[in-house]
Amino acid sequence: WKVIHADKKSSTMTMAHIGNSIRRRLSPFAILLLAYAAQLSSAIPAPSLHELPKTTSLASSPSKSHSNDDANPTNNNPFHFDPTSQYPRPSLLTSSSPFSFLLTKWIQANSLALLEQAVEDHNAEHVATSPSLADSHSYRRCIVLPLDDRFDPPVGVFSHNHVQTGDKMSLSRNFWEAIAKSKAEVPWLFEVTRVEGVTSPRVQVPLDEFHPTSKNLSRVVGGALDFRCPENYAFLPHWMMKALGLRPRDVVDVRLVTTTPPGSAVKLRPHSNSFLNIHNHQAVLETELKHYSALTLGTTIPFDYRGERFFFDVVDLRSAPRGE
Repeated sequence: WKVIHADKKSSTMTMAHIGNSIRRRLSPFAILLLAYAAQLSSAIPAPSLHELPKTTSLASSPSKSHSNDDANPTNNNPFHFDPTSQYPRPSLLTSSSPFSFLLTKWIQANSLALLEQAVEDHNAEHVATSPSLADSHSYRRCIVLPLDDRFDPPVGVFSHNHVQTGDKMSLSRNFWEAIAKSKAEVPWLFEVTRVEGVTSPRVQVPLDEFHPTSKNLSRVVGGALDFRCPENYAFLPHWMMKALGLRPRDVVDVRLVTTTPPGSAVKLRPHSNSFLNIHNHQAVLETELKHYSALTLGTTIPFDYRGERFFFDVVDLRSAPRGE
């Protein structure tokens, strides 16, 4: 080491030589590992375009695509992601050997790659068969993940500190292009829908946490937080994930909608009597409801006031003609 540090050039050459030597010795091991892992995972065939489920048509109406959404996904369903394949994550300390640790990581990455490829193939088919450019951008089948505080906009932006107390989602850029191509009017609304035979069985939530009718919800409408999400993914607030009974990495359909009627009145039911301690209920509700571009009957929405979170059931909605 004294010789190495005495000369900078010698140090660089020596460390490079050591790195090349390590790579030459590990290359055969890496090739053997990849070959063995590929052989083990070959029992799971890669989904092709012809193996996509026929349960939902891209041109079908929402009323046809929202029924029987609790059907169990079959083993041949390429859109099904088994949560147990990634949780808990493997640990190098608890693994019997480094080889088993790397093999587990390979199998987990392979499972997620198959899911992403199935979603990508489905969306590619939709784009190829769409009648117009605007229509090709207005719909995507997406893998959903929950929003967290890392998505919180900077101070001064309208949705700051309201990531979980609003209906805003992080979507991919194609939806922004759909808005531009279709010249959709504000508010820009997006429908998230469970897909029959594709979305995993509904997650059961405590009855005292959500309205009883929420267990039957198959779709929710909300706005957009941003359009920076990776392709084929969508990030939803926690209350929306619970209302639809979704797990992380479940698969749903997301589309731009322009037919949502404007609301004229809403009836909300609070979960706690502590809401009665607020002095001016109407002013607080009007201020907080501005963070919801749309409301869906049967959902439970949250909002924060003076450090306390309140939950409300949406029990009644009334609409009015546009402009009234």
